[in-house]
Amino acid sequence: MNPIERLCKRRELGKHLEERRGRLHRIANSWCRSRSLADDLVQEAFAKALRHFGQLREPQAFDAWLFHILHHCWVDHCRRERPSEDIDSFSNTTELSAEQPQERMDIVYRVRAAIAGLPVGQREVLTLVDLAGFSYAEVAMILEIPTGTVTSRISRAREALRDQLMLLAERPGNVVPMRIARA
Repeated sequence: MNPIERLCKRRELGKHLEERRGRLHRIANSWCRSRSLADDLVQEAFAKALRHFGQLREPQAFDAWLFHILHHCWVDHCRRERPSEDIDSFSNTTELSAEQPQERMDIVYRVRAAIAGLPVGQREVLTLVDLAGFSYAEVAMILEIPTGTVTSRISRAREALRDQLMLLAERPGNVVPMRIARA
């Protein structure tokens, strides 16, 4: 392949990466609960994707391949730095606006806090399936775990969320009716 063809292919890859930046960032942020770390993880995933683009065997699996790289970046980060959270660094990143009532933002905050309280494995599977929209088989490939493990983790995560959110609905002063989602 001549240099011009490589440049065109690299530009096309850059376009595909940029289109997926938002999804990658949302998933990384849900895993690490830090916007700046999520930025770093996405940037590292992009750099690795650019370096190892030749290893992509199935172009139709580009998204799963990219999220697989992101997951490896996350795992590498966790290995490098045993994560510890400073209570001051954990904040609600949701901004209130005139269009969204306080009650709705309170619910969003509570759901995010409930998801953040899940064990890492359950949180990873839940965000990839329910937020990113990947199939169980794709999540199994991304995380390098059996499909059965994906199924059990998602089931446990949804059950834990349901239990946590039902407790919130039972507190006095919570007037917003909560609907039980089917697993």
